[in-house]
Amino acid sequence: MKTKKLTACGVLSALAFGLSYIELMLPSLPIPGAKLGIANISVMIALYILSPVEAALVSFVRLILSWLIFGSFTGFIYSLCGSVLSLITMAVLKKTGKFSPVGVSIGGGVCHNIGQLFAAVLFMGRSVLSYLPVLLIAGAVTGAIIGLLVAGVLKSLKSFRKGT
Repeated sequence: MKTKKLTACGVLSALAFGLSYIELMLPSLPIPGAKLGIANISVMIALYILSPVEAALVSFVRLILSWLIFGSFTGFIYSLCGSVLSLITMAVLKKTGKFSPVGVSIGGGVCHNIGQLFAAVLFMGRSVLSYLPVLLIAGAVTGAIIGLLVAGVLKSLKSFRKGT
């Protein structure tokens, strides 16, 4: 079982990193600092088919690789703050059993932006808090899109496991 989990973590980490790269190639969203967050697809899949610990591992591996290859240290701090808050939120929402993957992802998207805004306050001061409403809406919309994609993937995985 440990080998299967390790393999799944490796595959999902590689997928998350690849999706991060693809996202760099896509045109930016019209909202400064907002991204679709397609790498979160892998993190959410890890959360649903493995555990919060493995999802955190997938997220952290992606963050480190993305930082080392594409990013800056400041960008890494923003991503780390957003990812930690997002993952904690998604794990809690999933554990309640009251939220679909779409709801879990919306919570994660909103909290990712809150985490990044917290980091921005540390670097730039409290004036950036005026951007919060825009980021909350962006996080909810992108979270819903990612959640719908994850729900479809999870449904496909379930069918695949059953052999249908």
